[in-house]
Amino acid sequence: MEAVLKTPEREAFYKKIDGENLSALWNVLGDLITPEPKSACRPHLWKFDAIRTYMTEAGKLITAKEAERRVLVLENPGLRGQSKITTSLFAGVQMVIPGDVAPAHRHSQSALRFVLEGKGAYTSVDGERTAMSPGDFVITPSMTWHDHSNETSEPMFWLDGLDIPMVQLFDTSFAEGLNEDQQKITRPPGDSFARYGHNLLPVDEKRKSKTSPIFNYPYSHTREALETAKLRNEWDACHGLKLKFSNPETGDFAMPTIGTFIQLLPKGFKTARYRSTDATVFAAIEGKGRSRVGDQIFEWGPRDLFVVPSWQWVTHEADQDSVLFSFSDRPVQQKLDLFREDRGNA
Repeated sequence: MEAVLKTPEREAFYKKIDGENLSALWNVLGDLITPEPKSACRPHLWKFDAIRTYMTEAGKLITAKEAERRVLVLENPGLRGQSKITTSLFAGVQMVIPGDVAPAHRHSQSALRFVLEGKGAYTSVDGERTAMSPGDFVITPSMTWHDHSNETSEPMFWLDGLDIPMVQLFDTSFAEGLNEDQQKITRPPGDSFARYGHNLLPVDEKRKSKTSPIFNYPYSHTREALETAKLRNEWDACHGLKLKFSNPETGDFAMPTIGTFIQLLPKGFKTARYRSTDATVFAAIEGKGRSRVGDQIFEWGPRDLFVVPSWQWVTHEADQDSVLFSFSDRPVQQKLDLFREDRGNA
């Protein structure tokens, strides 16, 4: 819309109604309803080697217990001071060093962890404990007790993704701590994967949660699935080979507010241009390559992280066989009939 002409009479009117907490829609309509997505979110790349250096320094300054969670927030350069990587999502890198216990708590916000480096540290979710390895995708559903510990000799790093901005938008945040640092373990290791991770479901169990009952999707299984699927040699022009993590009970996304994906790009593959309305966070777990986001080119390798804002063109090019994990708010957009994508010349 063209800007509305300003006149002394109109300015006087706006000042008058301002005292009644009123404003004129015609002055702001063009900013509220835009022809295309118009976001302050900007493309950015975080190199993991730099993050690891800063996290190591942080480990000498504060304990996991004092910090509650020793995390460096990935702040989008266009959204500084808001603890956001996109307008709807939070991301950070967490470090748990040998001897650490990140105390048990629970909250309304749903969380994911994608393991970047280290092996053998534990996370516990609602009475079940699991060891974690690089590439594992771990879920903490809304209002489930969770704590972390590291009984190994090496630090462990993972990517955290949460729907904090969404929960803030709806004013639905609740959180509480447990009296003990670690919750009581009531289920054997691997219990949820045994019950739900092999195309089998408990016949009589009636769950209310919309989150997947599997809380650790091991990378060994994920990588095997990609290797088997690539044998057909059918590559999507925009994505290579891309799969979504799903809830085995429903076939829907594994988390109700955050969509999670894994994609394989074979050596030498260059994707066609693609854009979508879900701003997306990427984490490289294997390989080496580059992504062009808008007019910026990001060179990435294992454990590097980058963000693609809403409705910005992106292409990926792999110098080696590469695997990218990604997450976005696509489940929410699709359920609200807001999601849109453009496959360019594909």
